[in-house]
Amino acid sequence: MFKSDIQIAQEADIKDIREIGKKIGLEEDDLDLYGKYKAKVDYKFLNEKKKDSKLILVTAINPTPAGEGKTTTTIGVSDALSRLDKNVLVALREPSLGPVFGIKGGAAGGGYAQVVPMEDINLHFTGDFHAIGAANNLLAAMIDNHIHQGNELSIDPRRITWRRAVDMNDRQLRYIVNGMGGKVNGVPREDGFDITVASEVMAAFCLANNIADLKEKLGNIIIGYTYSNEAVTARDLKANGAMAALLKDALKPNLVQTLEGTPAFIHGGPFANIAHGCNSIIATKMAMHFADYVVTEAGFGADLGAEKFLNIKCKMADIKPDAVIIVATVRALKYNGGVKKEDLNSENLEALEKGLPNLLKHVENITNVFGLPAVVAINKFSFDTDNEINLIKKKCGELGVNVALSEVWEKGGEGGIELANEVLKLIDENNNNNFRYCYDENDTIKEKIEKIATKIYGADGVDYTPNAEKEIANLERLGFSNLPICMAKTQYSLTHDMTKLGRPKDFRITVRQLTVSAGAGFIVALTGEIMKMPGLPKVPSAEKIDVDENGVISGLF
Repeated sequence: MFKSDIQIAQEADIKDIREIGKKIGLEEDDLDLYGKYKAKVDYKFLNEKKKDSKLILVTAINPTPAGEGKTTTTIGVSDALSRLDKNVLVALREPSLGPVFGIKGGAAGGGYAQVVPMEDINLHFTGDFHAIGAANNLLAAMIDNHIHQGNELSIDPRRITWRRAVDMNDRQLRYIVNGMGGKVNGVPREDGFDITVASEVMAAFCLANNIADLKEKLGNIIIGYTYSNEAVTARDLKANGAMAALLKDALKPNLVQTLEGTPAFIHGGPFANIAHGCNSIIATKMAMHFADYVVTEAGFGADLGAEKFLNIKCKMADIKPDAVIIVATVRALKYNGGVKKEDLNSENLEALEKGLPNLLKHVENITNVFGLPAVVAINKFSFDTDNEINLIKKKCGELGVNVALSEVWEKGGEGGIELANEVLKLIDENNNNNFRYCYDENDTIKEKIEKIATKIYGADGVDYTPNAEKEIANLERLGFSNLPICMAKTQYSLTHDMTKLGRPKDFRITVRQLTVSAGAGFIVALTGEIMKMPGLPKVPSAEKIDVDENGVISGLF
């Protein structure tokens, strides 16, 4: 009988979180308990000598409606490593509440490879996102209050770049006018809301190494410009101390567990389009402190998530992966080869061969551009044929990359043993990998963008709109040339056009706008149309989510 993800999670034998803490050497006094199954861990442990931990990064091909199962694979391979008697921890992002009620309906893995308590993780969890939203909106309130109280800093209300935030898909709030109702209610101006995961506070939070570093990053946030075109920061408004105070407890990583009792840190979750899309540096480093093997994931496909993980997060955290798992499915590759979604369950070697270049490009990026050892994980479905799987193995083998089957959705950790063994072999054989960044921090802004576009996407070059050219000159004037680049583009294609599947050739990337996230410490280069506030679909998942008289939640997958 088929069981939904939430049924599997609710039937699980979840261990007391204090027992999970003991697995990694934590006593009850080291935990801030949030009930029986959740706890926060103080980042003071980062001051102690860490283990010589091995870091495993999980990424994927460009996502499709067919699904790739990246988070499910991340959790499953962690359980498989535990079954092989390895001291392992998994580090993941927190799900955003908005998409849970929108299209996704939950984001804590799937099948028998999940993190639990699944309902709590998807709904409020320990309140981190609410704290981040509150810090964001405190700064917004202080900006408008400063203008209302006389505007000593000469902030130009027409050039305020800071927006309010709420962790909900609400297209109605994308563009608003506020301060209406007369002088006592503030100065009228155009404004808008972003979803909390797109807030720069979230990005700064996830890239901070400690509370002092977070306070410094928050102070660096540029909220807008003066009438004389000078940048105004949160520090100028004396807001960063209070913002950090709101985030003091949220900065502690959240400890939960997988269905098989593997410890898991779930912490932070910046937008993978507009920001770097990885869990917090503190959680990753904390995991590396306690475990011999840490499995973490990057957002979306390798061209977005892994590129930012490697060029931004690794640089700021001074870490590097020891092995990379690239997740793909036969169905998604056939979709990239032109097969319609409703026909993906039938064998089609011709379409598979047409779609395979997308996977092979991601493999080349990880192994050739970044110099990291990689294994392709085929997230296996029951209708995948031996012919299809053998074709993938053959094509990847031509690049010197092995393929391992992953059946963790159906079998949990047992279904990930083959993949786990391949990862361990990779780590042993590549003890000193040749990891390198794809651009140098001393490159110009344009050189960094063009190296990402040509090396990672396979573009012929980059075009800039007049507005982008103007902003590059402004960023150079303000002294931000040395910051890394955070590309904002569609996740569905290697190009900025979501309709171009597979491995497109003969294309250029157009950068239409640049903004600086000075607090997070990167420059955002926008290509195409990227929404920072999603809307709900015609039939949102919220319509299916319910709770009964006993408090049992249904509808979260």
